[in-house]
Amino acid sequence: MIIAGIDEAGKGPVIGPMCIGGVKIDESKAHILKVLGVVDSKKLTPKKREQLAVQIKKHADGFFVLEVSPSQIDELRKIMSMNEIMVVCFAKVLEQLKPDIVYADAADVKAERFGENLRRQYAKTSPDHAKKIEIISMHQADAIYPVASAASIIAKVRRDELIEELKKEWGADFGSGYPSDPKTKSFLLKWGKEHGGKFPEIVRQSWQTVENVRKELEKADESLPKR
Repeated sequence: MIIAGIDEAGKGPVIGPMCIGGVKIDESKAHILKVLGVVDSKKLTPKKREQLAVQIKKHADGFFVLEVSPSQIDELRKIMSMNEIMVVCFAKVLEQLKPDIVYADAADVKAERFGENLRRQYAKTSPDHAKKIEIISMHQADAIYPVASAASIIAKVRRDELIEELKKEWGADFGSGYPSDPKTKSFLLKWGKEHGGKFPEIVRQSWQTVENVRKELEKADESLPKR
């Protein structure tokens, strides 16, 4: 019996990609994940996550990380909600893993509905398997099931790697990319000011945060004394 976990990292940030991680392992050796100390990625230091990601990949029967760029997120948001995007992305990871049971960290206020939508989406590419697979969709699945914790870890580690690469590429420390991060806000304000309210491709243009920064820049502009 092959079990799998799926979880995301980076659903909420205004900067950088979103990563959906999936890990599958034979149920008979799933206890190895507990022995390794696999828990919810948010409870681990970045260094510990990196160490565990290596071990997870070594012991798992398969893993996959789907990377979704800011521009892809912006394009999809024109035709669907963020919850629907999550369903599509989770289904893509499921296509790669094809387990007997999947533990999905529900990205919807109604966990059951997320599971139903995931099955429906998965059935578009794998109709036969979609009928047989057991989908357990829960809030905080990554805190309950080690295989979902493992997925959460490899997703988070990959996103962190991509964020560091982007910082080097753009020669800027924009922090975590989350709207609540002062470094992120400061980067957006500085960039927007220098580029007339336009933002680079690493920014999710459809985020309310971007709109708020533009308004803030306009206000600051209006308050400047006119020559």
